Amino acid sequence: MDGIVLLKEDHKTVEQLFKQFEKAGDKAHVEKRKIADKVIKELTTHTWIEEKIFYPASREAAPDTTDHVLESVEEHHVVLWMLSELKDLDPADERFDAKMNVLMENVRHHVEEEEKEWFPEVRKAMGRNRLLDLGEQMEKAKDGAPGDPLAVPSADD
Repeated sequence: MDGIVLLKEDHKTVEQLFKQFEKAGDKAHVEKRKIADKVIKELTTHTWIEEKIFYPASREAAPDTTDHVLESVEEHHVVLWMLSELKDLDPADERFDAKMNVLMENVRHHVEEEEKEWFPEVRKAMGRNRLLDLGEQMEKAKDGAPGDPLAVPSADD
């Protein structure tokens, strides 16, 4: 699978989790905790492989995307800190749903920008073979991704 397809598949997985969360209902604390934990794992892994592999390769192949990459890293920073707060927050806490909703808004905005604004540029600049190679690297790197959102590089920046 090519790298952009892999990232889009991750985006779809997270969006499905968001929709499950939205449908869960106000009092579904146990279910919401399970969904939030899956979101934390998925997004931590996703940001890890983007920052370690995809973003550097994008900047090299398509220098015009540098500003997009830098903005994305800043968006990751915000998302990772929210994930770290959600990780330890009781789902019965009145802030839990609000924090999750803000997270979903941020991630949806981020995904839209990536998929519409700069993935097409990257695809054109890299070509199929390079994207297939990146996809393979990213798939392998998922196993080494940290469990803690704050271990992703942009969380420190």
